[in-house]
Amino acid sequence: MSLSVEQLLANSDLHETVREQSRALLRVNDESPKLAAVFGTQQRWLLGHLAMSQYFQEVARGNPDPVILMARYLEQVKTLDISSVNTADAFIKEMLVYGIAQQSQTADRRNRPFVPAPITVAATRHWAFIHLTSLDRLDGGHRIDAFETDETILARLHPEIAKRALVSPEFRTPPQTWSLFTWLNNGGIVMDWLMVGVEPVGPSVERVPTQVRSVPELAENFRLSRTHLTRKLREAEALGSIGWEGSRGRSTMWISREFFSEYMATQAVKLAFIDAACETVGLR
Repeated sequence: MSLSVEQLLANSDLHETVREQSRALLRVNDESPKLAAVFGTQQRWLLGHLAMSQYFQEVARGNPDPVILMARYLEQVKTLDISSVNTADAFIKEMLVYGIAQQSQTADRRNRPFVPAPITVAATRHWAFIHLTSLDRLDGGHRIDAFETDETILARLHPEIAKRALVSPEFRTPPQTWSLFTWLNNGGIVMDWLMVGVEPVGPSVERVPTQVRSVPELAENFRLSRTHLTRKLREAEALGSIGWEGSRGRSTMWISREFFSEYMATQAVKLAFIDAACETVGLR
């Protein structure tokens, strides 16, 4: 039986596991910032995983020329209410410009077929590897062993993960402070970086210290607009989710216990639906 959100949240190793997971995701950002930016906001994350899901479904069916058909992709975007059709169309065009996706070489041009670039397929495999590593650490499982010995399993696993992620109300509509950051360019990466620097503290600590000392430095590290980041931080501050031990933006930043709990709960939701997908495809 797959791990539930409640089981994951009750696991004493969840905090350190999620920190290590965030470190791994940050290394991906350091190595391939343009590729990481594909998933830099909640909307782009959903758009990207939908496209990869459609591609892997074709691979799993044994299609010798697996492609993503633009019309079918846009239809699913609309059905799932991820974004406007125009936003999704612009997203794919951007992926083509940056070489993250490629025009298909098939003769069917009318349906605007495209495929993920090899580096994108490899990055998706690595993304799955990072999260399966987390699950194995939490329950002592052997998902990674099976994942690495069967190269075909990703094509079956990823659509099952995406199917759950794309309809999960907890994931699609995250808590208030989390939502502030998920609509910020590279906002997910910023939250990962914040949480990597959060040391374990007792449950009675309401203001949890982070490693952030300078907003300008944070903006520069993640190629963010300083003005936009400052505005988001002030919105979070108004909610009581973050604050400063001294002068604003020039001292140690803390996050509230509630914000920390939101982050951990959302990570638990993600790991739970990934594990449910593992169970469906026999990856345990």
